[in-house]
Amino acid sequence: MLSVFDLFKIGIGPSSSHTVGPMLAGNAFAGELRAKGALPDAARIQLDLYGSLALTGEGHGTMGAALSGLEGEEPHSAEPARLAARISALKQNADLLLAGERPVPFVYARDMLAHKGMFLPRHSNALTITAFDAHGASLLSRTYYSIGGGFIRTEEDFDAAQEEYPTPPYPYATAGELFAICEREGRSIADIVLANECFWRSEADVNARMAGIIATMRDAVERGCCADGVLPGGYNVRRRAPNLLRKVSALQATGRRDLSLWPMLYAFAVAEENASGGRIVTAPTNGAAGVVPAVLMYYANFYPHATEQGQRDFLLTAGAIGLFYKLNASISGAEVGCQGEVGVACSMAAGAYCAVTGGSVKQVEVAAEIGMEHNLGLTCDPVGGLVQIPCIERNGVAAERAVNCAQLSRLEDGRQRVVSLDKIIEVMYHTGIDLQARYKETSLGGLAQAIGEAYRD
Repeated sequence: MLSVFDLFKIGIGPSSSHTVGPMLAGNAFAGELRAKGALPDAARIQLDLYGSLALTGEGHGTMGAALSGLEGEEPHSAEPARLAARISALKQNADLLLAGERPVPFVYARDMLAHKGMFLPRHSNALTITAFDAHGASLLSRTYYSIGGGFIRTEEDFDAAQEEYPTPPYPYATAGELFAICEREGRSIADIVLANECFWRSEADVNARMAGIIATMRDAVERGCCADGVLPGGYNVRRRAPNLLRKVSALQATGRRDLSLWPMLYAFAVAEENASGGRIVTAPTNGAAGVVPAVLMYYANFYPHATEQGQRDFLLTAGAIGLFYKLNASISGAEVGCQGEVGVACSMAAGAYCAVTGGSVKQVEVAAEIGMEHNLGLTCDPVGGLVQIPCIERNGVAAERAVNCAQLSRLEDGRQRVVSLDKIIEVMYHTGIDLQARYKETSLGGLAQAIGEAYRD
């Protein structure tokens, strides 16, 4: 079992697989080098990127993230503005400050190698980091796989038994098992998840972490609604959230009661923050980070009976649903396409919104299942390797769809539903495996191929 805090990670954009994961890998490598006592002997660092990291790494900020990690930065505490300045200097061949203390000569063109078209067998997001001494002998070499949502593994991790949390009061591995516990105990999904979380850490710690995640999500919405301008990357994609905020607010001021555009607006705001390298929460990934915060803020701002406890229950329920995909399928766009990112986020938000607006456990399952069923086969084809087109709009559409899925599920009891959440998770995974590689975060197919350089100014 995993904790919901393994899923909801505070970090920076634009990608959990390409930014958060490589930064963690760089940090882990520097830490291991220090632990071995080899840090003073390091004279050169080489990074080799493979698969999706090589093909779309430049647009996703992979290279800079890995270098920042090597310098000791961590996703939850890194300051985007400081990182941007430092990465720019490293690309101009400034010395790499290994582990934040050991200056190492760095030549970007020589030491940062993107092997486009080469895929390692374990996973399509792969990064090898090697440290050499002054004589060119290898001091340490590690291959890391960024497997989605900011999770990383080494070659050794794939072959070893994974470290697990102590068995909690309510162990489960599938959605069906959790729902059965809820029925037996007469408790909600959030209640069961919270009981497990409080077994692993204190209730005060759980509440503090929840508050931090909620605050970061709200801050991302607010910053995105106020930050105008053009997103980085060379495609001159303008931020749309501020203008949408003005227009949606004007419509509401005229007495229009249709609130359906607010989740879309909020999701645009967060997705644009992510695309600009701002601070967001993986939910379950950076590329899909707009959906869950958007629906959460829609609940908090517009649901007449919203409470702070409801916001925590929202995250606990969404986290449980997201972990079923993580543990039993995949949340990596490079492995299963965007259905594993935006599709999973839609499923999480739909189930969570249903739960906090009065839905039964069965209705929550139905909402989450519908949220994924109609995202099956969704490809990951970012134009220019940037998390902008079609990623930002996909977040917005998925947020609005999540609310509709929750509302639909509450109109019915769900007893006649044929497809279970566990079954749709299984189908999503096999659909993703069947997708051709060009549709899995390589920018070699779909919109990326059709638009490509023609969109660049």
